[in-house]
Amino acid sequence: MLPLETNARLSAISRASLLKVVDLGEFSRSPLPLERMALDLRDAAARMGDEPLLALPWGAVIPPADAAWSNDLPLVRLEGPPDICKTGDVIELNPFRNKVAVRYRRGDTGNVLFATERCNSYCLMCSQPPREIQDDWRIRHLLDLVDLIDIGEPSLAISGGEPTLLGNGLVEIARKCAQVLPNTHIHILSNGRLRDPALHARFAGIHPNLSWGIPLYGDHYALHDYIVQSEGAFAQTLRGLYALEAAKQRVEIRVVLVRPTFERLVQLARFIWRNLPFVEHVALMGIEPIGFAKAHHQELWADPTDYADTLAEAVDTLSVGGIPVSLYNLPLCAIDRSLWPYAAQSISPWKNDYLPECSGCSVRNRCGGFFSWVTPAWTSRAVSPVIEA
Repeated sequence: MLPLETNARLSAISRASLLKVVDLGEFSRSPLPLERMALDLRDAAARMGDEPLLALPWGAVIPPADAAWSNDLPLVRLEGPPDICKTGDVIELNPFRNKVAVRYRRGDTGNVLFATERCNSYCLMCSQPPREIQDDWRIRHLLDLVDLIDIGEPSLAISGGEPTLLGNGLVEIARKCAQVLPNTHIHILSNGRLRDPALHARFAGIHPNLSWGIPLYGDHYALHDYIVQSEGAFAQTLRGLYALEAAKQRVEIRVVLVRPTFERLVQLARFIWRNLPFVEHVALMGIEPIGFAKAHHQELWADPTDYADTLAEAVDTLSVGGIPVSLYNLPLCAIDRSLWPYAAQSISPWKNDYLPECSGCSVRNRCGGFFSWVTPAWTSRAVSPVIEA
């Protein structure tokens, strides 16, 4: 697991800013102004501290570890692991806390534009508990961040909290992505519940490769509303789903596999097939044991082994119905081998890990592994190394 934040020593002239990390080869090819670049010289010779190159108006300079360069330069000395950031990444300087955060990693499969901490649901298993704060400043922050992301980036998620609470700000971010990253798949993770019933229509035609991931936890309103802890959420989510379809948006349904959803998972699969035929993908997801989930272990935890037949029938129902389905966040040893073709390596690299039991497993390189904060209480009893000839 590679952290997203590290301590750093920043010179007095360093400013809070988002910067693209570039090396000597890349900066000369970049269209960005120097003020938006962090020149990475960690592999350069320490003696180059007086060269005219350093007098240019860089946003930051990352010096070699042993360099005794003048603090008149915007130096950023990283104190974390050497691979905390690399060329192509985007970092955010926080000179007030002496921290550097990585906001984008080149080549990472889990890059996220974090839209807001606010949410209008309070899901029992929420991994990012909501906070009712004023954070509309994130709109400008994300617009600036998008400018620094590689034009060849294959995919980005927009998440929160609930991104649609940004209102037209979310539309603005999607439009910016269309201008700067037209070939990037933008996936908005939303609960689909709309304060503004006209909002989804504003996304029609806004980006050539935009999709939405919407959670649905049951085929009955009481089950869904219980899991998201919000009365009326089931009806609001369905209205949102049909509004997205009317706006010609691509839609994925996401189902977190907690005990209550497992108990009616087959019925939910049938409900999706019959009532939401426009859905292009369904993701059945193992729970992330952090945030609110830790306080609701007894209500939520279900060993996939105990629901093997249910999971297989739900996958078959969707697949036979022509709806592509994937299994996220589930180690291969915890599911039947017939379901392995559906299992994806879905956990973001910065929070992905493997257990001691995984040592010697012959399928580890294609297994999704575990969240780094998994504990025995959240681990299937089926976890063990798979030995294949």
